[in-house]
Amino acid sequence: MYRYQHFLLKDEALYIAGPECFYTYGYDALGAMKARAQALGFGVTLPNNDPLDLENEDLQKRADSIFGNLEKVMMETTAVIADLEAYRGAEPDSGTIYELGMAYAKGAKCYGYTRDKRSFGTKNLRSYIKNNKVCDELGNNEMYQKLPFAPTIIGSTKIVEGDFDDCLKMFICDKEEEVKAFARNSRSIINEVSSTQQTKDEPLVYISGVGRYKENAKKEFEELKQVCSQYGLKAVAPTDWVDSVKEIKTDNPYVWAANIFNNYQQHVRECDIIIADLNEYRGYEINNDVGFECGMGFQLKKKLYGYMQNASPLIERIPHLGEKNEYRDHTGCNVENFNYPANLMFSCSMDIVQGGFEDVVKKVASEYLRG
Repeated sequence: MYRYQHFLLKDEALYIAGPECFYTYGYDALGAMKARAQALGFGVTLPNNDPLDLENEDLQKRADSIFGNLEKVMMETTAVIADLEAYRGAEPDSGTIYELGMAYAKGAKCYGYTRDKRSFGTKNLRSYIKNNKVCDELGNNEMYQKLPFAPTIIGSTKIVEGDFDDCLKMFICDKEEEVKAFARNSRSIINEVSSTQQTKDEPLVYISGVGRYKENAKKEFEELKQVCSQYGLKAVAPTDWVDSVKEIKTDNPYVWAANIFNNYQQHVRECDIIIADLNEYRGYEINNDVGFECGMGFQLKKKLYGYMQNASPLIERIPHLGEKNEYRDHTGCNVENFNYPANLMFSCSMDIVQGGFEDVVKKVASEYLRG
């Protein structure tokens, strides 16, 4: 560490995001990462720094306490470093991606680290070939399979192949370049913070679904939009392009990902309500694009709703070794035991309906028609 770095970083509040809290000895790892960041001059925010209500007999109240503390510390956060390692499937922990969405929405700098930047077509064991194209278990198209992460992560986050310490080093380098650029009257980082305001007579629903990369995605989302229309709700989908973003035709998967991410994030800014498909995807986790959009939407004060075919408590759905073994799964990670159907980030921030898309639309319509 160097003294000038402490001066450069004195206003940075770093949030450490990842599923480490579920790992065996994970809190020791978090403590080590926090100490390392502080030694370099970072301020560090964590959702478990403040006293939490973890002795409450109501398990859901325990989760609410954790999420409430997260909401508080996220307001202080200027940057996030996220663990993007695969978690209970081929994608990163969905709660971590929710936090990335929150950070991006408030204009925080987003960094992530991983040891595996192979494409989904390689690391997703459920990939297959159809009509000479590599697809995943939902039939999602080949372009998505060429990426190492979901487009929302690619578009929002600087991804380092390495570990937490490698991210810290890159952050410091970027910070040095940022202040030099400022001295040249040229800002190198643009943070989009505010939510787009639109004049409209009715609430706009954004359908955050996992089928967005299927070959027939537009047709499927048009059918979902029709369901919304039948209940008096105007809806848009990831397959719709906002006026301010032009679709780029390209064979480069990173250009493609950044382009569609720009479209997605603008949809989140312009909508009033997000309806999210929280069903399991590529394992036991929620789709990362959906998770990011939910986190971003929450931070921008959008109303969130989710739906799942099976909304039984998470502890009942993920195989584990029981209470004596701290509810650890086959990977050695804890399974959340808060009597909620999904990761607490989702469960504490939205109403979750058991059933299909129309079931949640009925709930949204009834609440807004009453209002």
